[in-house]
Amino acid sequence: MSFSRAEILINKLISNKISEDELAELLAGISDDEGGKTYSDALEIYFNRLLKENRPNGEAGPKES
Repeated sequence: MSFSRAEILINKLISNKISEDELAELLAGISDDEGGKTYSDALEIYFNRLLKENRPNGEAGPKES
């Protein structure tokens, strides 16, 4: 599975292994209109994975509209 740069940076942030330069890159990406969507998508993937892992039956649950 190949991760996007946004996913890599978010994973490093969550695991507290992000460098100062990487944090600056992540913050710049979030601030950018186009990049913000990419980071939003990567965060949604991460949180959906957490939800799925923490549900007894492994289902992701209903998606809100």
